Amino acid sequence: MALFLKNPLLLLLLLLLSAAAGTGRAARLNQWESAIRMPTEKDEELGTRWAVLVAGSSGYGNYRHQADVCHAYQLLRKGGLREQNIVVFMYDDIANNELNPRPGVIINHPQGNDVYAGVPKDYTGKHVTAANLYAVLLGNKSALTGGSGKVVNSKPNDRIFLYYSDHGGPGVLGMPNLPFLYAMDFIEVLKKKHASGGYKEMVIYVEACESGSIFEGIMPKDLNIYVTTASNAQESSWGTYCPGMEPSPPPEFITCLGDLYSIAWMEDSETHNLKKETVKQQYEEVKDRTSNFNTFNIGSHVMEYGTTNIKAEKLYLYQGFDPGSVDFPSNFLHTGTMEAVNQRDADLLFLWHMYKNLEDGSEKKVETLKQISETVKHRIHLDSSIDLIGKLLFGPTKGSATLNCIRAPGLPLVDDWECLKSKVRLFETYCGSLTQYGMKHMRAFANICNSGVPRASVEEACMAACIDHAPRQWHPLNQGYSA
Repeated sequence: MALFLKNPLLLLLLLLLSAAAGTGRAARLNQWESAIRMPTEKDEELGTRWAVLVAGSSGYGNYRHQADVCHAYQLLRKGGLREQNIVVFMYDDIANNELNPRPGVIINHPQGNDVYAGVPKDYTGKHVTAANLYAVLLGNKSALTGGSGKVVNSKPNDRIFLYYSDHGGPGVLGMPNLPFLYAMDFIEVLKKKHASGGYKEMVIYVEACESGSIFEGIMPKDLNIYVTTASNAQESSWGTYCPGMEPSPPPEFITCLGDLYSIAWMEDSETHNLKKETVKQQYEEVKDRTSNFNTFNIGSHVMEYGTTNIKAEKLYLYQGFDPGSVDFPSNFLHTGTMEAVNQRDADLLFLWHMYKNLEDGSEKKVETLKQISETVKHRIHLDSSIDLIGKLLFGPTKGSATLNCIRAPGLPLVDDWECLKSKVRLFETYCGSLTQYGMKHMRAFANICNSGVPRASVEEACMAACIDHAPRQWHPLNQGYSA
C-alpha cells in the first residue's frame, strides 16, 4: 500500500486495469447469461420437447380442426420446438379447397395471419389413421403405413405434448379414415409408451364432443401424463368464430374458423410468458373461457385426468418459450364471452351458408340443397333407428332410459370394449354408417353391452329397425366401418 501512496500514477493504472477486467468479465457473463440456470431449472430442461398434433376430420365444413392444428404448430415453432420434433396429422384438403376464399391460406382467428405456411405434411389424406397415430406415439416406424416416417423417438428425459382436435362421441375420437380411435386402445398405447420408459412427462389436450369419456374411469394416475379435455363425458364441445356469430369471421368465409377450447388455450399461450405461467393456470383460464365464464348456455365443462401434480410445472416445458413474451404477464382473465355452435351442427351451418350464397337456380345450389336434405334425413334415420332398437331390446317404457343411462363418475363408459366395437359394426351393417353425427350414439351401444344383451338379439333388433333403409352412400362398404 505504501508503494501505491508514493506512486499515485501506479495506483491509477491498477484501478484502470481492474475496471477493464471487470468490464470484460461482465461482457462474458452477459454473453453466457442465457445459459446459466438454477439447478432446478437445469434439471427441468434436461431432454427434448416433442409434440404430436392431430386434426381428425376432413372436408371444408370442418375447416376449424385443421386451422386449430396449424395454429398450434406455429405456436410451438415460435416457442423453439424443432420441426423434426413435431409430428402433424391433417387431411390437408382445406388450404387449396375450391371453397377457400384465400387459396393456400388458413386462418384461426377473424383477424388472424396465415397459419398454414410451413406446416409439415407428415401424415395427410389416407394416412391420417388411428393406427398411424399409435405407431408415431410408440416410435414404431415398422407399423406405419405411408406418411413421412417421422415418429416420436423420445428418450426417458423428454417431454411430449399431444393435441387433438375433431369430432368425438362417448368413448371415441374421429379420424378422417375409419375406424375411429377407441378410448381403451388409446390408453393401452399410453401404457406401452410409459412402460418403455420413452418419456419423462406428457401433457395431452383434447378438443372433441364427450372427450372426457376417453379418460373417465380408465386413465391411470401413475403414467406421468396430465390430460385436459374440452368437455366432460356427456356433453358437446363447441365451434367458434362462425359466420353470423360474434366474433364473426371475414364475410367471405362460410365456415367456422376455430373451436372454443382450442382457441382458448392457444390465445392464452400467445399472450403470456410461458416461463411464468403454469399448466394449472392455463387449465383454469381455459376452463373459464370454454364455459363462457360459468354460464354454460354456450360452452362446456373442461375436465382434467391423469397425473395432476404436473399442473405445478411451467408451460414452456411442453410448449416452448417465445423470447418476445418475456414481459408478458403470467396470467390474466379474459372477460369477453364468445358465440359458438355445437360441434355436431357446425357442418349444417356451413352447408346452409353455402346454399344461401349460391346463385338461385344454379346446379350447384340444387346439389347443395340435396346434400342438406340427405344429411338431415340420415340424422333422423340414425336417431329413430337407435330409439327403436332400444324399445325392441328393453321394452317401450325402458328403452330410451336404458340406452341413455350415464354411469357414475369414475366408471368407464363400457366394461367390454370389444363388445362395443362388435355392436357398432353390427348396427352399421344393417343401418348404415354412424358418421360424425352418429358418434353421439356410442353410449347406446355401450349400454347394450353393459346390459349383457346377446348378439343374436341385437342383430335381430337392428334388422327390424333398418329393414327399409336403402341409401347406398351411407353403407359401410362405401363409408367404411367405424370399428
